Amino acid sequence: MPELRKDPISGRWVIISVERGKRPSDFGMRVSPKKGGFCAFCKGNEHTTPPEILAFRNNGEKPDTEGWTLRVVANKFPALNVEGKLDRVGEGIFDKMNGVGAHEVVIECPDHSLTLSTMPLKSVEDALWAFHQRITDLKKDSRFKYVLVFKNEGDQAGASLEHSHSQLIALPIVPHLVEEELFQANQYYKYKERCIFCDIIHQEQGDKTRVISENDDFITIAPFAPRSPFETMILPKNHESSFLPDGNFTLLAEILQRTLQQMDKVLHMPPYNLMIHTSPFKNEINDYYHWHIEIIPKLTKIAGFEWGSGFYINPTPPEEAAEFLREAEI
Repeated sequence: MPELRKDPISGRWVIISVERGKRPSDFGMRVSPKKGGFCAFCKGNEHTTPPEILAFRNNGEKPDTEGWTLRVVANKFPALNVEGKLDRVGEGIFDKMNGVGAHEVVIECPDHSLTLSTMPLKSVEDALWAFHQRITDLKKDSRFKYVLVFKNEGDQAGASLEHSHSQLIALPIVPHLVEEELFQANQYYKYKERCIFCDIIHQEQGDKTRVISENDDFITIAPFAPRSPFETMILPKNHESSFLPDGNFTLLAEILQRTLQQMDKVLHMPPYNLMIHTSPFKNEINDYYHWHIEIIPKLTKIAGFEWGSGFYINPTPPEEAAEFLREAEI
């Protein structure tokens, strides 16, 4: 019989449709091989992108030239513009403000053929360092309240360019989905005086059925009420409300790459979306929220029922998804 499950972090309900139960092979996902051709993100084409905001390169090499291992540039077609004032105004019952923010691209590796799951582990670690450095810099701007880091891998996940890259957008408001998580987590803390994320980690470590992998500092789990088949979440085992304030990225890079390699093995290199949720700038250090990474493979489509109800239908129970991923030989 199908189950209705409530996500304790967001308060969102999902339908686990076990009678539709799908194994990895049922999704039939295949990613087309990277085609090559001209790519603005490849080495030698640095002049075709906006100027570097940040780059990791050998000492003495000039900006916007070859020799880099990672580059951060402004998005050529930004969702928000960094110049200007917010000028929030009312229009009757409606609110609006200028589209002020920052939109940047993190080019994780010079090699066009590599992904986060196949590039050297040091490149994954460097990408995490770049996220941290850019968040740290952007939060100095008083107009910004939040920075969302995300990655679209594959055209079905929204990537417009093949070359592996991540993005970050600095926002003048806290995203609604993050606000929902913050509210639910705060309510839980007020009632139990404990962090709900820490409690989830403790319970999942005891139960084991939804644990995918772990190391000394991090754990990857299949959430109890996932929106999508094979949705995963990576969390620090110790309570950390904002994205790695101590800047220790080695073990995070290891478990992130391993998780993506497991997905590639089981789901044949699926397109996916990756997001980092962290506490807003105004309340970075708190006892109730816990930063985390969400990874959602693009295996199903959102249709009328989902749009009309807010429910998600997931044909693969998370316990089965976790088992498939655990058993993947990497």
